[in-house]
Amino acid sequence: MATYEVQPVATVVGGHTRVEDDYQGGVRAVIRLNEAYPLETLRGIEEFSHLTVTWTFHLARPDDVQLHARSPRGNPRWPATGTFVHRNHRRPNQLAISYPRLLGVEGRDLLVTDLDAVDGTPVLDLAPYFQEMAPRGPVRQPGWPGEMLADYWRDAADRPVG
Repeated sequence: MATYEVQPVATVVGGHTRVEDDYQGGVRAVIRLNEAYPLETLRGIEEFSHLTVTWTFHLARPDDVQLHARSPRGNPRWPATGTFVHRNHRRPNQLAISYPRLLGVEGRDLLVTDLDAVDGTPVLDLAPYFQEMAPRGPVRQPGWPGEMLADYWRDAADRPVG
């Protein structure tokens, strides 16, 4: 099996300070382009409303990976599903993709909201979101993701205290 070495192109600055399952919405953060890349690599990105951001669960450990079926979030009401049916740090490469809203660009800083990564997260790749490359046709899924993620994008300011 081939292996691939990648280097982060940017880093998340600010935003979420701890890993949480829900209340990801409404938090502003910066995606700061690494100094190794000229500013010219961002030219034109400000014309897009959203980004496609590939990042790594940098706070996860390799032994967090679980290669078996299990109920999402440990909830027995939801069916046991395999590793590649989950979207969390228990996947082999511990990668994630998010689609934050781009609020503005200031030099190397992409100001975003609704990015579900935490402060210090290495960004492995970023690109504008192209509507034409979204899924074609109706999207189908079982009922449990909608139930599980009902509060995922709820505003972080609405998070219960305690």
